[in-house]
Amino acid sequence: MKNILIISTSLRKGSNSETLAMSFAEGAKTNRNNVETVSLRDKTINFCRGCLSCQKTQKCVINDDANEISNKMLNADIIVFATPIYYYEMSGQMKALLDRANPLYTTDYKFRDVYLLSSAAETEDTAMDRAITGLEGWIACFEKAKLKGVLLAKGVTNIGDIENNEILKKAYEMGTNIS
Repeated sequence: MKNILIISTSLRKGSNSETLAMSFAEGAKTNRNNVETVSLRDKTINFCRGCLSCQKTQKCVINDDANEISNKMLNADIIVFATPIYYYEMSGQMKALLDRANPLYTTDYKFRDVYLLSSAAETEDTAMDRAITGLEGWIACFEKAKLKGVLLAKGVTNIGDIENNEILKKAYEMGTNIS
């Protein structure tokens, strides 16, 4: 049984990336994994100030929701990020959270596997390449972690466009493969 933290970074309730994350979660639960989903929709996450105090204290000096989320990341076996693709890149709120997770760098973090689920209006297979590269840059700072899997729902713009899309089954199956 794994502790899985899913972080939904879309600010739209019922978004396509959030729907993708829910399908992954349902699959992961079939193997009795402990799954927690955190949405950034109602969270306050300020920008990193670059002061590097967190490297000494393992805590950010900014008192907002990023500290609680970073603590959940610290204790998760698996982290799953779900993001809409904006201008061929991860959402700004996801990038802000990754920057604010800097206190984890000097800790004995538990996560080993990281997944990226995304949705995009674009239909090209390469639509999420920059988001993958950005997340891989973050993961590279955590020697024990690796990018385990990625999924892209292409050609989905409006809320609900992902319904009945084959990608939801793939997300579910990806979740079921965690044991």
